[in-house]
Amino acid sequence: MPTYNGKTPEPVVNSTAKRIRETKYRHVFATHSQPRNSCLSHDAAKTPSFVGFRNLMILVLIVSNLRLMIENFRKYGVLICIHCHDYRRQDVVYGLILYLSVPCHLFIAYLIELAAASHAKLATARMKKAGEEHDTPAKQEQARRSFNITWRVVAFFHGINATLNLIIATSVVYSHIHHPGIGTLCELHAVIVWLKTCSYAFTNRDLRHAHLHPSQAQPLPDIYASCPYPRNINYKNLCYFWWAPTLIYQPVYPRTSHIRWGFVFRRLLELVGLSIVIWIASAQYAAPLLQNSLDKVLVLDFISIAERVMKLSTISVFCWLCGFFALFQSALNALAEVMRFGDREFYGDWWNVSSVRTYWTSWNKPVTNFMRRHIYSPLVGRGWHPAAAQITVFIISGILHELLVGVPTHNVLGVAFAGMMFQIPLIAITDMLQKWKGIDGKTAGNLIFWISFCLVGQPLAALLYFFAWQAKYGSVSKQWQESNALNNALHLQFLRR
Repeated sequence: MPTYNGKTPEPVVNSTAKRIRETKYRHVFATHSQPRNSCLSHDAAKTPSFVGFRNLMILVLIVSNLRLMIENFRKYGVLICIHCHDYRRQDVVYGLILYLSVPCHLFIAYLIELAAASHAKLATARMKKAGEEHDTPAKQEQARRSFNITWRVVAFFHGINATLNLIIATSVVYSHIHHPGIGTLCELHAVIVWLKTCSYAFTNRDLRHAHLHPSQAQPLPDIYASCPYPRNINYKNLCYFWWAPTLIYQPVYPRTSHIRWGFVFRRLLELVGLSIVIWIASAQYAAPLLQNSLDKVLVLDFISIAERVMKLSTISVFCWLCGFFALFQSALNALAEVMRFGDREFYGDWWNVSSVRTYWTSWNKPVTNFMRRHIYSPLVGRGWHPAAAQITVFIISGILHELLVGVPTHNVLGVAFAGMMFQIPLIAITDMLQKWKGIDGKTAGNLIFWISFCLVGQPLAALLYFFAWQAKYGSVSKQWQESNALNNALHLQFLRR
């Protein structure tokens, strides 16, 4: 060891370690020195994170569904069959005919508006030539009457055209297309074109009025300045509206600068992948569950029906969420990118809603925008009470839902319509919960939405329409026919004796 002036230096000891050794531990340390609350109590100083519980719920959900998948495979085997289908050649032929013919009604609406625009141009030219100025009440009243007469004629032809669109498509689907999937696509296409035709007529009516009677008090939106009426009545403008992912007609839409083909490719991959997942889930899980529920519905075993509805709710919610993402996120965004359509707010965060009203205004923005712009707001503007206008919106929506479900399944039961009407009291209840004190009204409203929509509404409606289909075309119908044949045979034997 080195020395300094012949002396050995003392070893250097860490001061912290030395203090620890010299300090004697005392068992009187104050562990409970201040009042504190449990972390799960409402009056806790800091709300704990529940990420661990979230991870546990996800794990339980995955394990539970894996168990159901194994149980399903052991019980039924593989039910997926690519070559197994029950559509007919007639279904495909009529489906193609409807796909090609339904858009013709939108072009008929274009011809009607083209004639109305020509009439508006002539009226404007006559006023300029005669030097007329609508500055007197008499002339303003005369111009208003002339416009109303023209609008009645135009509205009559638009009404006939739009009504024929729905009547022809509905009758063909109900009478000639047996496959419910093909029928649903055809009916959905007809409803979309019907909504677009109505929007095209209503919007051009107001644009024509603003062109003939400009008003500084009610100016048109600035975005319309680049394509004023009647320049918007042209073939190119109509074709863009035909394919645009919106039900609202505008002469001009916000546009993006270019098309991102990589974005389109990814959205199409999502669409194809989710469509395959929905098909597999429906064929492997939903179909046998629905088939096994028929005998319970036939004998009205309500306890078993409730159990089957709850069991069906899981696969129903799964398929519906996949379908929602495939349509509103993947398909509409891909179409919007190809069309360079800028406004892509196709939905809101409906899964967080605290009231049924908010759900119906956020989950399907294209339909919501149509109903608000062309039905609800005009009715309120005419002096209707908002509640009456809201009921009218739900009546129209209920009719369209019944067309989309009842007509392709060839069973117009009114279940879809009744489901839409049932939303009105649910809206009142969840709106009332928002005002209550002492409970978490938002959480209660969100739970009511999920229970009514996913736990009861969708699976129960699917079960009823499936039973009606089987009663008309499937196993239940055969069972009834065999039962009737047996009863008739027994009756004949009894008469012979």
